[in-house]
Amino acid sequence: MKKGKIVGLEGSFAIAEAVRMVNADVISAYPITPQTHIVERLAEMIADGELDAEFICVESEHSAMSACVGASAAGARVFTCSAGQGLELMHEVLYIPSSMRLPVVAVAANRALSGPLSVWCDHSDVMALRDIGWIQMFAENNQQAFDLTICAFRIAEDKEVLFPAMVHIDGFYLSHVIEDMVLPDDEVVADFIPEYEYPFALDPERPVSMGCYGPPFIYSEAKKAQEVAFESTKPKILETWEEFGDTFGRYYAPVESYKMEDASIALLTMGSIGETAMLAVDEMREEGKGVGLIRLRLWRPFPFTELREAVKDVELLVVLDRALSSGMGGPVCSEVKSALYDKREDMRIVGFIGGLGGRDITIEGFKYMVNRALEYPEIEEEFEIIGVRE
Repeated sequence: MKKGKIVGLEGSFAIAEAVRMVNADVISAYPITPQTHIVERLAEMIADGELDAEFICVESEHSAMSACVGASAAGARVFTCSAGQGLELMHEVLYIPSSMRLPVVAVAANRALSGPLSVWCDHSDVMALRDIGWIQMFAENNQQAFDLTICAFRIAEDKEVLFPAMVHIDGFYLSHVIEDMVLPDDEVVADFIPEYEYPFALDPERPVSMGCYGPPFIYSEAKKAQEVAFESTKPKILETWEEFGDTFGRYYAPVESYKMEDASIALLTMGSIGETAMLAVDEMREEGKGVGLIRLRLWRPFPFTELREAVKDVELLVVLDRALSSGMGGPVCSEVKSALYDKREDMRIVGFIGGLGGRDITIEGFKYMVNRALEYPEIEEEFEIIGVRE
């Protein structure tokens, strides 16, 4: 712990503290469960004079992101958040800041998608956002939610990056749960986050057009340029995480491992469920199974190199998805298989889907997945949804 204090904070309030500490200029948002506490707290901070910012209370998530685009183009430090169906209503506009290189920062309090209607956590909304061109990171607990929000501003606004960034937190599991965490001093965060100056801010004295029509003769070149620039953000992400660790004592990596040194079997998770998986790994090791855990911290750009290194000695990889891609199975498992295709032909990859609509996954659930995967290739299906009452 460096220059901070230990406090008990709800995940939503921790994120609001991060936004306050980086001194955001504009918050534009529409309330939707389970992210509402974040913007409620920010609105309160602005009303009480704790944060000198403009709060734009819009009529929809589509409008929220549209306002973020305009404010960011004008040179403001911008924040928003949403969840579930709200992210889907926002979806059309999410492609704009990435294609226009506007460093908007957002938090998604991950939630299941309708129907049936569910406000509870899974990763359906995350998986609908895979192709939007945003830097995307996953938090496992409230400390990480705070830390990664700070990092998101530093990364997005770097003049060698200038891409929007999104931090994913599991709805309710983090957004509404109080945990102890280290809250650093405002001055330390201010030193870590430089003064923001967007180099291409709109200026009435020098009018320009942004996001213009792209006919077929130029569209492919524009998208190729965007992709090359997006892939080049990774060194800056790693550099920021390293500097954050040097400053605050907590280091992050695109792929993080737990007890993988001698593991022949690995679980792979994303989000808060990773902490339950750690407990399951501990118990399975006591039972004599060589099991470890891999957690994807960086979702986009996808960490191909780090994933391949993490599984280089693994014989069986068990991938847990918290979303269902209809007709395909688990989207994370699909991407992992693609990343490892022709790299580890001697490794078996088995996919499971669980925790849909907020259903809990227990330690016993992880044990079941490992034991079931050990029966492969007796498993006839391409994937299995665990815990379903037949």
